[in-house]
Amino acid sequence: MAVSERVTLLTLARDLGVSRATVSNAYNRPDQLSADLRDRILARADQLGFAGPDPRARGLRSGRTGAVGVLIDQGLSYAFSDPTAVLYLDGLASELQSDGLGLLLHAGTGSKTDAELVRAAAVDAWVIRSLPDDEPAVAAALAQQRPMVVLDQPELPGVPLVGIDDADGAVAATQLLLDLGHRDIAVLAMPLRPDGFQGLVDAVRERYATYSVMRTRLCAVEQTLSAAGVDWGAVPVVECAVNDMDTGALGAYELLDRTPAPTAIIALSDQLALGALRAAHEMGVCVPGACSVVGFDDAPGVSTALPPLTTVAQPLRERGQVAGEIVRALLRGESVATPPRLPVSLVVRDSTGPPPR
Repeated sequence: MAVSERVTLLTLARDLGVSRATVSNAYNRPDQLSADLRDRILARADQLGFAGPDPRARGLRSGRTGAVGVLIDQGLSYAFSDPTAVLYLDGLASELQSDGLGLLLHAGTGSKTDAELVRAAAVDAWVIRSLPDDEPAVAAALAQQRPMVVLDQPELPGVPLVGIDDADGAVAATQLLLDLGHRDIAVLAMPLRPDGFQGLVDAVRERYATYSVMRTRLCAVEQTLSAAGVDWGAVPVVECAVNDMDTGALGAYELLDRTPAPTAIIALSDQLALGALRAAHEMGVCVPGACSVVGFDDAPGVSTALPPLTTVAQPLRERGQVAGEIVRALLRGESVATPPRLPVSLVVRDSTGPPPR
């Protein structure tokens, strides 16, 4: 045949004097052919510039795309810049690749466009990571009726959720500060709602937060402080619009500029805590001499911060792996219940100490 012709499975089969099914098996079911025959088919295909069957057509025939959709908050760039998100995705991808599955990232930022893209996505399953209760893209993913697992939030009826004991972690961080003697304590929170708000929050905004993890952690901090006789109404809580060091620093400036300034800050993520350390340094506030700082995550880099950060450690990569295991089981048609929440632990380093006298 002329090499300039468009090569298809059928023309390649005719050129080799075999059936179309035999050529198809060389790509899709190599165990059905002898090694010599498959090598001959692939070698001739390479000579003719034939790359193989159209993967889109193969997906239509098999009912599988080989892709697992991952729906994340705060935009796609966040997945590559936030250390905790990177570890989640690394664990997830490492588990899925054994079944030849890849990841297709989608943003869930509350926009109509996000929901439309999710609705049109060709994926075999969905992993939902840290989205608010009312995110339209989650509803769009649910409407596809694909296998689904949630990392962190939101809680969805009948959908397995891979979570940690957020309340236990928040209690441990708060109790550490109380045991050290702190009573003038402030809180830096991740977004409570996906509306870009930055600043002090009131009780109503706390109560109606649509990020369930933040509701849980804040509630645990409140209950622990209240049990120790600390008036929660007098505890300043600053919500950060984005979970990163820059907004954490902005929030910490606001807290440390108060009179009286807090002697301790509970940051509900390590990125916010690192921002608080930066703000304290720039304002000349000694940590932990004048103000203790505790974080949440034990993300990469916090052990070498200045000073090394006290934090609540969670199994970041393992959580991604567990989510991947569940996706694989669901795609095999197995029924999967929500696993027990993974444990957390307090890691005490040099950013916490007694309050100044």
